Order: sequence, then C-alpha cells, then structure tokens
Amino acid sequence: MSNNLQHIAADDEAYWSDIRDQYTVSPDFINLENGYFGVQARPVFEAFQRYQAQVNAETSYFLRVRYAPMFVQVMQALKDFCGVDEGELVLTRNLIEGMNILLQGYPLQAGDEVILATHDYDLVIDTLLMLEQRKQIQLRHLQLPFDPVSDEDIVAQYEQAITPRTKLILVTHIVHRTGQIMPVAKITAMARRHGVDVMVDAAHSFAHLNYRMTELGADFVAVNLHKWLGVPLGVGMLYIRKNRVADIAPLFGNAKFADNEIFKFTQVGTVPPANILTVLDALQFHASIGSANKEARLRYLTQYWVNQVRGLPDVRIMTPTDPQRSCAIAGFGIAGNSGHAIVDYLMREHKIFTVTRDLDGHDIVRVTPHLYTSLEDLDKLVAAIRQLTQA
Repeated sequence: MSNNLQHIAADDEAYWSDIRDQYTVSPDFINLENGYFGVQARPVFEAFQRYQAQVNAETSYFLRVRYAPMFVQVMQALKDFCGVDEGELVLTRNLIEGMNILLQGYPLQAGDEVILATHDYDLVIDTLLMLEQRKQIQLRHLQLPFDPVSDEDIVAQYEQAITPRTKLILVTHIVHRTGQIMPVAKITAMARRHGVDVMVDAAHSFAHLNYRMTELGADFVAVNLHKWLGVPLGVGMLYIRKNRVADIAPLFGNAKFADNEIFKFTQVGTVPPANILTVLDALQFHASIGSANKEARLRYLTQYWVNQVRGLPDVRIMTPTDPQRSCAIAGFGIAGNSGHAIVDYLMREHKIFTVTRDLDGHDIVRVTPHLYTSLEDLDKLVAAIRQLTQA
C-alpha cells in the first residue's frame, strides 16, 4: 500500500524507540506471540476508552443518533485505505465470520471441488470439512513446502490440482503457522484463466504487508482488523468485488437488502460501536508510520533473530530462507525437543512467551515480534535458543 511518508530505515533504532514508547505492554514477560491479536497503540487505546465511555453514558441515544455518521467515516477511511469501490466492504466480527459468509454462501454443489492447503487456518478448514459433509463437495488438500523454490513452483502446485470440477481455491496470504507469504496475485491470475474463483484469508497480511486490496486480484477477501491494524478485539472485514456480491447468499437472515447490496451480510444484531469506531484511530496511527516502513521494520525484526539461530546445531527454521517470503511471523524447531517443551522452557527460564503450531507432522514454535519489540528482547530469545541447543 503506497504512501507519501518519508522512508524510515528499518534499523533506525532512535525512530523505532519512539514508536515503542507509544505502546504499553506488560513488564512481566517478553511477548513474542503477537500473531493472535494486536496490541493497541496508546493513542488508539485511549480513543477506544473515550468511545466506550460515551457509549456507556449515552446508551441507545448514541447508537440511534450519533453513531451512523461516525460509522460512515470509518467505512470511508477503510475504503480509501484498501483502494476499493463503494459497496465492496462490510465489517464482520472476525475473519472466521467473513470466511463462513463466503464459503457457506458460495453456490457449491455436490461433486464440486475446492482446493486448499494443509497450512490453511484450522477453523477455515473446519468450515470446508463441514461443507464436505453437508453438500458432498470434494476437498483437495495440498502439502506445500516450507521453503519454496519460487512463486511459479507454488502456483504450479495449485494449477496441477485443478480439475474440470474445481470451483474454488482457498489461499492464505500469510500462513499463520510459518509466516510464509503466498503469491496470491499470481495464484489468482492462474485460477482466473481456468475459470476458478479464489477466496483469500488475509487475516495476517492486512496492515502488515504493504499492498492494496485490489492488487491481490481476488474477488473475495476476508481479514481481521484486530491483528496488525491493532483494533480492539471483535472487528473484521470482508471485501467482495461489487459484481460478485449477488453470487454469495447471506449467512444470516435478510429480507431488507437486495442481492447485490453488500450490507445484506450485516444482519447480525447489535454490535459494539466503540470497537468499530476505533478503526479510524488505528488507521491514523498506522498511516503516521506508513505501510512500507511498518512492513520493513517487522521483517527486519524477524530476520534479526532468525539469522542468528539459523546455523545453530539441531535448529530448523520452518520459514522460507528468502526474507521477502515472510515478514513478522517465523517458526523454528530444535531436534530432540517438542515444540511444547521449548515454549515451556522459554517462558519458565527466560520469561519469553511464544506458542506452538503444528503442520504436516512438524511441531513449530512460532515467534511473532511487534513494533514495540526491541532488539534486546530478541537478543534474549537468541541467547535462550543457544542455551537450549547446548543443553
């Protein structure tokens, strides 16, 4: 996503120290598990508290009188940020709601095939497994390499799985287990040549990588705003290209909006307005840093620790070698140690919080720094991994 801000070097520690000061985090441990949901920067959190106080004080008057024009501002800001047209965005409560709207609303018939990867998100896979039982669709599971040779190699594996019965391909933009960035635009272009739709799980890439929504080339994209944009929990977003809205049936009851109106997906009842209004402040904070600068810093933090442990005995990095194929998320394992044992050791002995993720029989320790993470924090992680390999 382009911006006009000046370039900030990823290793400009004076600048990034000032950014770190905008976050308030627990001093009791080093949090290197920021992939679950994001920390709100202080100005964003303070805005959220102001909104919540106003909602609490004015209750239904706020929702019935004040909220609508404020909501319009939020949606306009998101539309501008994404570079999409009017009527192509709708808010959800999270990515899973968005993916369920897409997958359950898509006109799949018995015998239709959907291609997915074993590294896709568990609950999205669960939705497809449910549809496999309910609609008798067929799922084709791909097992993709941790360290691919090229984009073309990945695209070829998806293309080789396509048959005359293939209707959909599910693609995760940034793999939550390993941090691998998938070449979504190239996969989408290939699929379009075959008349196959692509649905994108962009939970981890939104406000993490520097791109515009339309650059993905897909007609259907779901995201979380509570991850790398740093919005309060409970806000996601769904993008559907305008001429495809009518192709997706509403997940919830709707008799108010036309088939081609994206707000037909919003009939979910009362939602928390303060969480939604905070999107505007989170976008402003993000813009003050710049998408390209943010992506570069997050990649720099990951490569800082990964490059120091990659050659250690028995350490295997489960993230692509090429720095451009990952960003903030990376994973590793140590021979002779389970992922859970490593996570327990890091927290017990070094007060470093991480998490495990499994993929294709591998027990992966996922490490996810954030903009508030210091090089000293990562030095402690490196030292702890070295001690564990020596032990």
